[in-house]
Amino acid sequence: MYKHCLRPVPVWAALGMAIFFGVSVPASAQLRIGQPSGFTGSVAAGVKENTEGARLYFDAINARGGVNGQKVELISVDDKFDPKVTAEVSRDLIVNQKVLALFLNRGTPHSQALLPLLTQYQVPLVGPSTGAMALHEPVNPWVFNVRATYQREAAKAIEHLATTGITRIAVLQTDDSFGADSAEGALKGFQSVGQQPLFLDKFPREKPDFSELAQKVAKSGAQAVMVIGSAGNTANAVKAIRGAGSRAQAVTLSNNASEGFIKLLGEHARGVIVTQVFPNERSVSYALIKEAQEFAKAAGLEGVSPAMMEGYAAAKVLVEGLRRAGPNPTPVALRNALEGIKDFDLGGLKLSYSPTNHTGLDFADLSIVDASGRFRR
Repeated sequence: MYKHCLRPVPVWAALGMAIFFGVSVPASAQLRIGQPSGFTGSVAAGVKENTEGARLYFDAINARGGVNGQKVELISVDDKFDPKVTAEVSRDLIVNQKVLALFLNRGTPHSQALLPLLTQYQVPLVGPSTGAMALHEPVNPWVFNVRATYQREAAKAIEHLATTGITRIAVLQTDDSFGADSAEGALKGFQSVGQQPLFLDKFPREKPDFSELAQKVAKSGAQAVMVIGSAGNTANAVKAIRGAGSRAQAVTLSNNASEGFIKLLGEHARGVIVTQVFPNERSVSYALIKEAQEFAKAAGLEGVSPAMMEGYAAAKVLVEGLRRAGPNPTPVALRNALEGIKDFDLGGLKLSYSPTNHTGLDFADLSIVDASGRFRR
């Protein structure tokens, strides 16, 4: 099982953190935060970038003395992108490792598997790396989202395609709660522009074979295809579609907004549209982006990716909650402090929570992968 504890090391080391096992806990670390996520499997590339972004901020805060004089310790555990494992390792984090909160996990079914534990042990989940509507409505008192919903992203992407004159749009969705949720958003987008999907088909989450679906896309004359799935599955779908001879515009959601996803696409990356839930990672007009870039440069990195920005923003929200919870906070005190946040300026984006709204941010945008393999807005 992968386990890694935050410590004052260069941030560039974070990308390789999944290979470490049993790293000792620094004595100065006192604010324990648990991160169950898919450090192996089809989402590993994006998860590592999410985590590296979070560590950029935690490292900077710890270097300045921590929060209320205490260091933040991030305990990251591999759940192998399996919801059952997510629940198992999270119970251990809560019961045995006494974490104050769970943080930045990946996946819709995986987040849903955590909900009973949050209620049972009264521990908050901060910044889940999913836009699942089930985490927003109805409001769960223990879940604090930082990013917009998948439904908003999917609808925005369909509406954009319609404005460019594209009318023949196919949708391929992973057969799980993430796929169903995101597809519902896509259907809302179709409805808003007076269209219907050319077809909407599902594929299994584990080891799908895209050969038949790719042929269907090619034979249908689809002008665009939205693929709702993990990075690995989406990349394989795009490759299969291109192999079948289709030049349909490929579109996917922000769960794949990582440099790792672009690498998985290889020669097929150029022109793929990816929705985004944070501003352009190179737009220094946002103080949030400028700050992250400065920390990344200090750590020897060339810059930040969209996936890193998601982790960075989530860490910033968590730290603000820890500050407000005071010295020696409890999970309940942290939850109460987070719910009291109003108009917190992340750096050009304001975030608020209330007893009736735990969404956080509602920012959604579109990007396209350019010839150099970078996201362009």
